[in-house]
Amino acid sequence: MRQLFSIYGEKMDLQTAAGMDGTQTAAERRTSRRAPIDHRANTALLVLVAAAMLMQLIAWPFLLRQWGASALWVALPLVVLTPTHWGLIHESIHGQLFPQRRLNEWVGRLLAIAFVLPYDAVRFGHLMHHRFTREPFDRPDVHDGVTHRLLARIGYYAHLLGGLYLAELALPLLTFLPAPWVCRLVAHKLRSDEPISQDVQRLFVGFAGNTERRISMRRDWMLSVALHACAFYLYGAWWPALAITMFLRGMWLSVADNLPHYDVMLDEQERARNFRAPAIWHPVLMNHHLHRLHHRYPTLPWTALPALVRVDAVASAPDNDAGYFRAALRQFRGFGKVR
Repeated sequence: MRQLFSIYGEKMDLQTAAGMDGTQTAAERRTSRRAPIDHRANTALLVLVAAAMLMQLIAWPFLLRQWGASALWVALPLVVLTPTHWGLIHESIHGQLFPQRRLNEWVGRLLAIAFVLPYDAVRFGHLMHHRFTREPFDRPDVHDGVTHRLLARIGYYAHLLGGLYLAELALPLLTFLPAPWVCRLVAHKLRSDEPISQDVQRLFVGFAGNTERRISMRRDWMLSVALHACAFYLYGAWWPALAITMFLRGMWLSVADNLPHYDVMLDEQERARNFRAPAIWHPVLMNHHLHRLHHRYPTLPWTALPALVRVDAVASAPDNDAGYFRAALRQFRGFGKVR
């Protein structure tokens, strides 16, 4: 697999290194100069997602009291905007939401708090995913050969049906445990004799023991809990509407997480795939259907990817089963393969 960038060396902080290490290809550097951040597009989507969050957390309970069950239709746009909400967090992770580093991070963090996601952990995990795509820790669709196949299959479908989101929601609770305990837990979970897997283990253990990140995750988690506790209070007897909507959003996130890598072989281009999607969905997905292109050009903003379809024919070629939503359903066939 061609490596476009190294996330960090021994002394580089993974949390801030994406796109800053200077190892892009010449083609990517040329494209980067022609692809500034589209402030208007990002701002428009931010306003849309912020309005949706205000509706979900504050306005909707009053509509439900006023109109009753006829206001339940509001859940549909809230769920449909899930990939847009995540996409904005994703742009922040790659430093492509705003050019100002501090603003980029804090807007991404606020979006994560509204989604009950641990921003620091999600950022770390996503950058690790770019560096170690489809390595053993990054293959939720592949049976590890150790767990009983029936239990592994149950775990796989639980992962798809919201389990990933629920795990991320609960992950900050580990920061309330002593750091040595968490480091030992992570080391045990990621133990391996393979050199690459040992590197992965070392980096995850280092993150788990990072005091600054632990404090940040605890703070963000408490803000998320306080925000959503107030929201559930506002909903009163209608609280199941909020709970179900949050779960459906989490399930969409869980299904979409490994979608571009499902059943991908290790010798495939960028170990990722592109898909076709109706044009109306492109801004909603924030061009996540062009995932192979994103892996090849990880420091480009989402708005720059369609232009690359005409430039990089190899990385732009869609998968044989190329419909994005059809590919999402394909994951329910069960475990994929790897070689």
